Amino acid sequence: MNRDALQSALDRDGSASARAALVELQAGSDFELFESQTASAHELWAAWSHRHQVMLDTGVLPRPGLAEAVDKLHAAGTARVHLATITGSQRRFITFLTEDLTRVIACV
Repeated sequence: MNRDALQSALDRDGSASARAALVELQAGSDFELFESQTASAHELWAAWSHRHQVMLDTGVLPRPGLAEAVDKLHAAGTARVHLATITGSQRRFITFLTEDLTRVIACV
């Protein structure tokens, strides 16, 4: 996946986190796609929903977009998901992409 393809996938997603990640990517931030590793959306939902609940239970402010990402991962069911990270100057984003790498499922 090249920068343009990731930008296109982020541009299709209307979430605030995806828009912020897109701005960072367009500004030249580094990104990495873990192309050879996928997981089911359900597996990722289980892990990230647990993290979200622990944050809520302990009074830690969840990362922007986390609650929305958990909901979107749940809705994606058993779909295979790729992970990509975008490391900006102020923030690091985790992007969950469809198996064909054309759409963002969720972005944190």
